[in-house]
Amino acid sequence: MPTSPTKTLDAKLARIVADPNCGDFILADAKDADMAFGLGATGPKPGADPATGPFRSIDEYRQQIREIVHQGLVDVMLMSASTSEALAIDEQLFAGSAVTPAVRMNDTTDIWLAAGSGGYARQPALPFATTSIAQAQFGHIDPPAGASRPAVDLGLFSLTLNDDATLDREMLVAYGAFRAGAERARFRHFLEVFLPNAPGRVPSRETNAPPRDVARFLADHVVRTLAGVPRAGRPVFLKIPYLGPEVTERLAAYDRTLVVGILGGGAGTTHDAFALVAEAKRHGARVALFGRKINAAEHQLAFVTHLRAVADDQLPPADAVKSYHAQLQALRIAPRRSLDQDLERTPTSSAYG
Repeated sequence: MPTSPTKTLDAKLARIVADPNCGDFILADAKDADMAFGLGATGPKPGADPATGPFRSIDEYRQQIREIVHQGLVDVMLMSASTSEALAIDEQLFAGSAVTPAVRMNDTTDIWLAAGSGGYARQPALPFATTSIAQAQFGHIDPPAGASRPAVDLGLFSLTLNDDATLDREMLVAYGAFRAGAERARFRHFLEVFLPNAPGRVPSRETNAPPRDVARFLADHVVRTLAGVPRAGRPVFLKIPYLGPEVTERLAAYDRTLVVGILGGGAGTTHDAFALVAEAKRHGARVALFGRKINAAEHQLAFVTHLRAVADDQLPPADAVKSYHAQLQALRIAPRRSLDQDLERTPTSSAYG
């Protein structure tokens, strides 16, 4: 059996921890949206309405994953447990790839985003996990007899804290239980921490005011939570909203072994995506996990090519937008926006919902 190539994630993490200014940047494609949005997670078929579809099938969604993994420009592919079973376990898609497969390990209630409801996202998040570590590793509730190395050894665990002691304690207890199981199973994880999703709606709060400084609230909770976690149980990197230049720099400088990554949030314009990577890297982030920004692209492989060029400082964001549009034209793919519109910067959501 051929030797599996070195995973770029592992090589880059080692270099970043040794020298945060080494220039390396980790890109992840978050193709786990079926654990949040249901039918609409796969994105609309070409020319269809983004809200009403018709949408791609799960097989078409997984084909995009295959193509991006074969392209080899992302370092991590995040999937639901069911997609990972099909691709990482059954097909062994990642066995000969430098891309690392990962599974979303919990689905807190604030990402239950079924169309026609909307109520879950407006209620304070509660902990919940559909899958288990063994299922992510092997596709079964218990490791199969004689199982050796699992197909997947990396998962995402997500926290949403709402400045409420009772609710936040439940969330952190769930994280503690996951860490204990992960350490026993030698299963690595990265930690996602969302902004408060409903800080004004928690039952125990006397007022409905959110935290006074939400960026510091999140950064301080990351530091406080991980201060009690020994090395064997710590996340390999973070996935958080971009907190702005000052707080991002402070968090990145606080502990060089705590590799800061940002999430993409809403799709926005192409310039939004490219500029977010450049700005976050300039202020200390070394990872970006983009789901909707990649999935909404007119041509995902071309988008990832240019995203990698920006992340590796080969193109500035505006030039990357222009080059991306030129490639779309060469491929005879109609862009959703004109070049001028796609060069604009627009407000985009930093929450899953």
